[in-house]
Amino acid sequence: MDKPHPIAHAAHDATGNWRAPHDLVDHLESVGDLAAGFAVHFGLEWARIAGRWHDLGKFRSRFQRYIRLASGFEADAHIKGEAGKAPHSTAGALLALERFGVAGRVLAYLIAGHHAGLDDWFGGLRERFENPQSRAELVESLAEHPPADILDAGDFKASLGNVPGGKDGFALWVRMLFSALVDADFLDTERYMDPDKFASRNTWPPLGNLATLFDAHMAKLSISAAATPVNRLRADILRQCRAAAARDPGLFSLTVPTGGGKTLSGMAFALEHARLHGKRRIVHVIPYTSIIEQTADVFRDIFGEAVIEHHSNAESSPGDETAASRLACENWDAPIVVTTNVQFFESLFASRTSRCRKLHNIVDAVIVLDEAQLLPPEFLQPILDVLNLLTRHYGASVVLSTATQPALASRQYFDARQSLRGLDKVREIIAEPDALYAALERVTVQLPRDWHQATDWPKLAETLAAHDSVLAIVNTRNDARALWEAMPRGTLHLSALMCGAHRSQVIEDIKMRLKVGTTTRVVSTQLVEAGVDVDFPVVYRALAGLDSMAQAAGRCNREGRLDGKGKVVVLVPPKQAPPGLLRQGENASRDVLHDIPDVPFTRAKFAAYFERLYHGCQLDKAGICDKLFMANKKLSADDLAVEFRSAAECFKLIDDEDSLPIVVRYRGKNGQNGEIDGLLGRLKQDGPQRWLMRKLQRYTVSLRRGQALALLARGDIEGLLPGLYVQVSEWLYDPETGLNPEPILLRPQDTIWGN
Repeated sequence: MDKPHPIAHAAHDATGNWRAPHDLVDHLESVGDLAAGFAVHFGLEWARIAGRWHDLGKFRSRFQRYIRLASGFEADAHIKGEAGKAPHSTAGALLALERFGVAGRVLAYLIAGHHAGLDDWFGGLRERFENPQSRAELVESLAEHPPADILDAGDFKASLGNVPGGKDGFALWVRMLFSALVDADFLDTERYMDPDKFASRNTWPPLGNLATLFDAHMAKLSISAAATPVNRLRADILRQCRAAAARDPGLFSLTVPTGGGKTLSGMAFALEHARLHGKRRIVHVIPYTSIIEQTADVFRDIFGEAVIEHHSNAESSPGDETAASRLACENWDAPIVVTTNVQFFESLFASRTSRCRKLHNIVDAVIVLDEAQLLPPEFLQPILDVLNLLTRHYGASVVLSTATQPALASRQYFDARQSLRGLDKVREIIAEPDALYAALERVTVQLPRDWHQATDWPKLAETLAAHDSVLAIVNTRNDARALWEAMPRGTLHLSALMCGAHRSQVIEDIKMRLKVGTTTRVVSTQLVEAGVDVDFPVVYRALAGLDSMAQAAGRCNREGRLDGKGKVVVLVPPKQAPPGLLRQGENASRDVLHDIPDVPFTRAKFAAYFERLYHGCQLDKAGICDKLFMANKKLSADDLAVEFRSAAECFKLIDDEDSLPIVVRYRGKNGQNGEIDGLLGRLKQDGPQRWLMRKLQRYTVSLRRGQALALLARGDIEGLLPGLYVQVSEWLYDPETGLNPEPILLRPQDTIWGN
């Protein structure tokens, strides 16, 4: 009796019956072809072979017995197999090492990691490959006589002479190839498992069509815009961005004071640059999860569903991926992607399959780094290294968009540890940024007379209450809560303890109240400083980094409608910021602003501020460059021993080990919106899906792990997915201040006795 044809996967059809299994040879050929297409500009044949050999271990009879009998054709049998019942991802890796020697390690990294993620060589893959069971997997797989077409590498030469970026680019190149492989594997698996979902992909409109929509939107705005000096300047900024798009791809800066229309002008540059130079998509990167919703909504109003919004709050935790969650993760195949610094940069240094999957779609992209001054100093060196690689070797153009350009050019110091391999040959889009700063000056700034004299919250609240419309920005969630509690009833509150849907509602309320002239007092954390277009006559800002204080000033007299200038007051808060970057920013600001007689927010002062800030920081605190970039080394056998997993574990812009995401039951302004309940019901019924996880992001708040676990122990939250929790107790989410780890106390001014 002939052996059954080897299969890769098995699944039910829509009626619940088993359909024809997924043929293994077809799967390997399809993954190889897809991966080659994704890697056409940086390693076509490497990716093709990785695709053809990635599931070589599935030919072994042990795996075929498992998937046909023991699993009952379970959809995620191949995932369970990785737990030890029928491993299959080592055979192809070992074959690559046998065929191509040291250079075969490139393929070995890809194939061995296509489920579990890229691993370190020492302490990981080397020991795995030396295990006799791994050798047995290859021997048993070849004993089943896989087709010669699968095993034949043709004329492929495993040469490392053309690695993009050489030794310093090796690790990123491997991750790019890995991205091509895992996305191809996910997509071909999805084509079999969920044909309808697969058929819905690649239906995006071309960027040319989106440019037409954008032009129509901007023409409409131009017609309705009042003929103010600010709007005339915005129109000129837009014109300069369109004109500069013809320049050769590479590194750009867009230096525009806050309120000058950077977001839409930057999109104009990106669309035209993409059209003229054949770029495939636009990736708009935002520093804060808390403001991504607003920017994504602005773009969706223009481009519709051609925009995806992607950040990390609702992702599954490492080690908890299932077949469903793997297929639901993003691959950034949309023409416009709006994401966060955390998602973008952690993906570029990731080892997990779901995080790496999107990387090949950054090739030939226009990447706009919004509020570029917020690149994290402690990871600045590896970030700048990878941006240089993307622009020099992967066809990307990068735009540093900000009112307060950081000092990112290369510099050398006597102490080499303080030197910086920076971004050189950055071209400014705006012809005369200093003149633009002067023209857009709309505020006067009052600095503290005594930089050591603090203002307590009750005193500040009394001062704020004397204004009909005023915005106060403080440095921490706790500070915002303390000041808000001292304010009169009706004061609005904004912080990252409020979910995105709640913040959006409050911001819309603020805009409406300011428009009609209703008393509007707001206490906020710095989340209001980037991408939130509000316009107050008076702004108070707790001492912070110079860039943050300048951003705060951009919320004052933003449209230039006041008869005179707006008023910005910088104050010393009751206590210093906690140790770390906030404290370093405060200290650098004091150094730059102490005893100055002139305007504090100028490009020269920003440059001086950032030099002081960066000089006081370790620019590669976690040692990422030593793990990945192999500076001053050659591409020898030892240098191919890259620490992929260790680097990914160390590259954490936010220490997610100390936070947990909680889905809150925010039911809208009037408490009657039941959308969140419907979304949670669908999640429990259908499991994680891409569209559903995107929706849930708007109802998610991150809380410190200790606080979250205390709530879990009390039954105030419950586990929804591994690493994701949902609110149970109604008191946990306050309609004014958001998620409260402890019940909110009644404020004196809200009681009969306090009135």
